[in-house]
Amino acid sequence: MRGRLRIYLGAAPGVGKTYAMLGEARRARERGRDVVVGFVETHGRARTEALLEGLEVVPRRTVTHRGAVFTELDVDAVVARAPKVVLVDELAHSNVPGSRNARRWQDVEEILEAGIDVVSTVNVQHLESLNDVVEQITGIAQRETVPDEVVRRADRVELVDMSPGALRRRLAHGNVYAPEKVDAALSNYFREGNLTALRELALLWVAGTVDEQLDRYRAAHGIERTWEARERVVVALTGGPEGDTLIRRAARIAARGRGAGLLAVHVTGADGLAGGDPANLAGQRALVESLGGTYHQVIGDDVPRALIDFASGVNATQLVLGASRRGRFAQLLSPGVGVGTTALSGSIDVHMVPHEEAGSGRARPSTSRAALTRRRRLAGWAAAVLGMPALTLALLPFAGALALPSEILLYLSLVIAVALIGGTWPAVTAAVGGFLLLNWFFTPPLHTWTIGSPENLFALVVFVVVAVAVSAIVDLAARRTREAARARADAEALSTLAGHVLRGEAALPSLLGRLRETFGLSSVTLLERRGDAAPDDRSDPDAWRIAATSGAAPCTSPAAADTDVVIDERLVLAARGRLLDAGDRRVLEAFAAEAAVALRQERLRKEAEQAAPLAEADRMRTALLAAVSHDLRTPLSAAKAAVESLRAADVRWSEEDRDELLATADESLDRLGRLVDNLLDMSRLQAGVLGLARQPVALEEVVPHAIDDLGPLRGRVESGVPVDLPEVVADPALLERVLVNLMSNAVRHSPPGSRVLVTASGHGDRVEIRVIDRGPGIPPEEHERVFMPFQRLGDRGNGSGVGLGLALSRGLTEAMGGTLVPEETPGGGLTMIVTLPASRTAP
Repeated sequence: MRGRLRIYLGAAPGVGKTYAMLGEARRARERGRDVVVGFVETHGRARTEALLEGLEVVPRRTVTHRGAVFTELDVDAVVARAPKVVLVDELAHSNVPGSRNARRWQDVEEILEAGIDVVSTVNVQHLESLNDVVEQITGIAQRETVPDEVVRRADRVELVDMSPGALRRRLAHGNVYAPEKVDAALSNYFREGNLTALRELALLWVAGTVDEQLDRYRAAHGIERTWEARERVVVALTGGPEGDTLIRRAARIAARGRGAGLLAVHVTGADGLAGGDPANLAGQRALVESLGGTYHQVIGDDVPRALIDFASGVNATQLVLGASRRGRFAQLLSPGVGVGTTALSGSIDVHMVPHEEAGSGRARPSTSRAALTRRRRLAGWAAAVLGMPALTLALLPFAGALALPSEILLYLSLVIAVALIGGTWPAVTAAVGGFLLLNWFFTPPLHTWTIGSPENLFALVVFVVVAVAVSAIVDLAARRTREAARARADAEALSTLAGHVLRGEAALPSLLGRLRETFGLSSVTLLERRGDAAPDDRSDPDAWRIAATSGAAPCTSPAAADTDVVIDERLVLAARGRLLDAGDRRVLEAFAAEAAVALRQERLRKEAEQAAPLAEADRMRTALLAAVSHDLRTPLSAAKAAVESLRAADVRWSEEDRDELLATADESLDRLGRLVDNLLDMSRLQAGVLGLARQPVALEEVVPHAIDDLGPLRGRVESGVPVDLPEVVADPALLERVLVNLMSNAVRHSPPGSRVLVTASGHGDRVEIRVIDRGPGIPPEEHERVFMPFQRLGDRGNGSGVGLGLALSRGLTEAMGGTLVPEETPGGGLTMIVTLPASRTAP
C-alpha cells in the first residue's frame, strides 16, 4: 500500500516549516509511532537543532561531484530501515548531478511507493505554477521547483503562516539567518510588500487546493446540489452591448462576498455557431479578466440548461442574467432564457439585471443561412415545372394498365427528387402540380377536376401531405448539412486563430497573413484613424494610416475595401479580394478583435523596451551616486586626512608616524584607484568597447601573479593548481584581474585564520578554476543577485567597495568566452567557478 504524504507549506523561508515538522515528529514519537529523520536542514538555527535532538537520523549518502563531497537523502537506507514515518525536508531540492533522481520529490515518490509515510516541507516560491509570479514580485528566479500536482496529491497540506511583521522581527533577532546576512535580507527579499504578496499567494493556492478536494468529494459522493462554502458568481454573456453592465454588476456582487469568485460564461449553439458580436465578447472577456474573473465558453442548444449545468459544475451560488431584449409579444409566445433558468436554478440565486437594451425587441442575431445555393434552387424549379408534365406524358400510354396508387408513388418519387435538388418550395409546387395532374388525367372521372371516389380523394390528399412532409425533411437535412459544413469551416478558422494566440505569435503580419490565407483574400490591412481626422471620414486616404498589412495592394481607407470591420472608433480591418457573406464576416470580426489586441501588445512591448534602458540607467545612476557618496569618499577622506596631517606646521611627526601616514595615504589612493578602474571597466563592458587580446594562457603562471597582487592578503590564499592542465584561451591581464577580484572577495568574507583555496581541473574542452572559501556563504536564491552592480548583500563595511567586483568579474569572464557561476561549498562557504575554453579546442 502506498504511503501517505503530508506537506508543510510556507510563504517564505523562516516561517517555521521545519520547526513545525519536527514538533509533529516528536509528538508522533510520544504516541508510539516509529519516526525517523531522512533529511532535515536546520540552517544553523538553535531552536530547530534542539527539536532534532533525540530523533533517530538515517545516515545520509555522500556524493562526489567535481572534486567536492556532498550529502544527500539515502532512499535505499530509508526503505531498508522501513519506519512508519520519515521526515524529508526541502521537497523542491535539486540533487547533486549523478544521483539516481534529479529532484528530491522524486526520491519521496520512491519512499511513498514503498509504503512509508512521508512528512516534508516546501515554500510557495518553489511551486512550478507560481515560479514566474514570485520572480515578478521579488526579482529573484527560483531554479528549484516542484510540480504543483505532486503537492496537490498530498493527503494533507498544512499552511505554516506568519505575518510579515513577525517574520521580519524573527529575521532581525537572528532567528533565520546569520547576523551579517540580516540587513541584505530585510532590504531585498524580505521586504514587507514581498512577504505580504507571497503570503497571499500561499493562502490562495491552499484555498484552491481545498476547492479541488471539495469538488472531488462532491463528485465521489454524487452530490449535485450547491454547497455554499464559498460564494461564486457566474455572469451569463450573450455578446450583446449589455455585457459590460452585467459584468460590473456581477463584480460588485462578488466583491460583497468575501473571497468570492467571478466567472463569465457564453453559451454557443451545438452547431458551433455562436451568437453575439465577437468584438463585444473579446472586450467583455478582457473586462472580466481585468476584474480578477475568468471567462468560459460552453456548448448547448438549451441555453437555460447549459447555464445551470455550468453553474452547478463550478459550485456557483449566484447567477447574473440580463433582462430579455425581446419585445413583449415575443415574451408572451415564449418564456425566454431568464424564466427557464430561474425554473431550473434550484438553490442558485438568479439575478435579473435591467439594462438599456431590455425590451427593445433586438434579440440575438440569427445564425441561420440559406440551405441551398441559388443554382440548386433554380434547378429544383426547373425539375418541378418540366418534370411533372414529362412524367405525365410518359404515364399516359399506361393509364389503363397502372392503378392510381402506383401512379401516386411515381409522382411522389419525382417530388422527393425535386426536394433533394431544389429544397422545400419547388417540391411543394411539384406536389400541388402532381395532385392536379393526377386528378385530371388519372382519377375518374377523367379530364375533370371532380373526384368520384372518396378513397381516391383521400389518396390524393395523403399524397400531398406526404410530399410536403418529405420535402420539408429533405430541406431541413440539406440545411443542417450546409450549416454543419459552415460551422466546420468557422471552427477551423477560429482554431487557426486560437493556435496563433496559444503559440504566442503576436506579430500582426503573421495574424493578418493567416486571415488572408483563410479567406483567400488579396490583402488584409489594419487601418488606424489619424488624430485630426473626422470620425465619419471613410474615403480620404489622408485620414488613415496603415498600422499593419499582409498581401499586395493594401487598402488606404475603409471605403477602398471590399469588406471592412470597425473594431473601435480608431481601428478598422479592411479586406480586399472578394465580398464575404454574413457567416464569414462573423469569423472576420473575431480575427479583427485579436488584431487590435496584437497591435496594442506590440506597442506596449516597444514602449517597455524603450523604457527598460532608461529605467536601468536610472537605477545604475542612483546606485552609483549612493556608492560614490560613501565608498569613494572614504579612501579619499583617509588620504586627505593623512596629507593634511603631514602638512601641519604645528606638529612634529616622528619618522615612524610619518611613514605610517604616508602608508595610509598610499593605501587609500591605491584603493581609490582600484574603485575607479572597476567603474571604468564596467562602463567599457556595458558600452561594448573593452579591448580583448585572447591567447593561450598557462594557469600555473597566471594564478601566482594574481595571488601576489593581493598584497598583504596573499598569505591567506593557497594555490592547488596542477601543472599538467591544458592552457586556456583568455586575455592574461583580464584573467588575472578576475582572479584577484574573486580571491580578495573570498578572503574578505572568510573567518579569521581560515585560508582560501584556488584549484583548477580540466573537463574535456573546458577548464574550471575554483575559488573556495569557508565563509558564511550565500543562500541559493541569492546567487544571481551577487553579480548585480552595486549589490553587496548586506556588506556595509568600509572595505567592501562599491559592489562592482563580482559584476565586473562575470562581465570580463563572459567577454573572454567563459562563465562565472557560484556554488555552495560543502560544509559551508561559497565557491566561485570560472570556466574557460581549453586552448586545444580554440578556433
